[in-house]
Amino acid sequence: MKDIADDLGVSLMTVSKALRNHSDISEKTRDRVLKRMRELNYQPDWIARSMVTRRTYLVGLVLPDLMHSFFAEVAKGVARKLQPLGYHVVISDTGEDGEVERRQVDVLVNRKVDGLIIASAQRKGQMELFQMLDANKTPYVLIDRMISGTDANYVGVKDDDLGTLATEHLIAQGCQRVAHIRGPAVATGTGRLRGYRRALARHGITPAPEYITSGQYGDNTGYDAMCQLLKTNPLPDGVFCYNDPVAAGAIKAILEANLRVPQDIAVIGAGNVHYSDLLRVPLSTVDQSSTTLGEMAADLMVSCMDARKPATARHIFIPPRLVIRESSRRKE
Repeated sequence: MKDIADDLGVSLMTVSKALRNHSDISEKTRDRVLKRMRELNYQPDWIARSMVTRRTYLVGLVLPDLMHSFFAEVAKGVARKLQPLGYHVVISDTGEDGEVERRQVDVLVNRKVDGLIIASAQRKGQMELFQMLDANKTPYVLIDRMISGTDANYVGVKDDDLGTLATEHLIAQGCQRVAHIRGPAVATGTGRLRGYRRALARHGITPAPEYITSGQYGDNTGYDAMCQLLKTNPLPDGVFCYNDPVAAGAIKAILEANLRVPQDIAVIGAGNVHYSDLLRVPLSTVDQSSTTLGEMAADLMVSCMDARKPATARHIFIPPRLVIRESSRRKE
């Protein structure tokens, strides 16, 4: 750093600020420093830096399923915010397994990450995990899935509202027998089910028990769940699916049964994943602003890491947004 400062005729502090992407030096000066750094093949000594700053500049991002593009978009938003600040994002995929989540969080905490952003698998014993983080004073932000019984920082949608919005849309399209392919028994799944029931109750509709079936979170399970619904009599004329992959599987089952989407059965999902408009029948969905969610979680994480003492937990709710495509469009 001293060599770079001497070469360019600037102070050591200016070089340090350029490497940390600090805001109070000009872009021109930062570019000069970074250009010279590349010429000298300068590599910061992160171990030495962490000993001085008491930070590792590592943030753990714990996700349940990286194959689901919703969580990949969340990761993109987190990285977009943290990388310019000099943080490196370490991503762990738990595969919706609570035990794997616990082990991976233990590893990240032992590696002294500065903070954690977690979409929890929410399995038995998870409260102990968050109690451990509180005891270690490791700042963390929950995303997408609230944890009952913990007052933690959170960024995501209100799943009750999402379920209500999707179901109200199907009713507005003329559907009278609306089924629900529900998700796993986590906060997102139970919240969307409550929203579905709330919307039906507003219209004086009591769903038949067989109209609610479990599809978990994948296209194959959504397909199987829809096959079960196709055995009911009368058939549902609308289906609200837990997420877009489940909805994609449901549409496949409907078409294979020689039924039409949306004329015979209208379908809506949730998440607005990147391929939703590319399906054989473009999918109506509820957008959760996944990239924005990641960016907001990263901003909240930075404020937690910079705080001198633990602050009151913040809950940031992103309004769900209806995206109407051909899979549910019965009326203009």
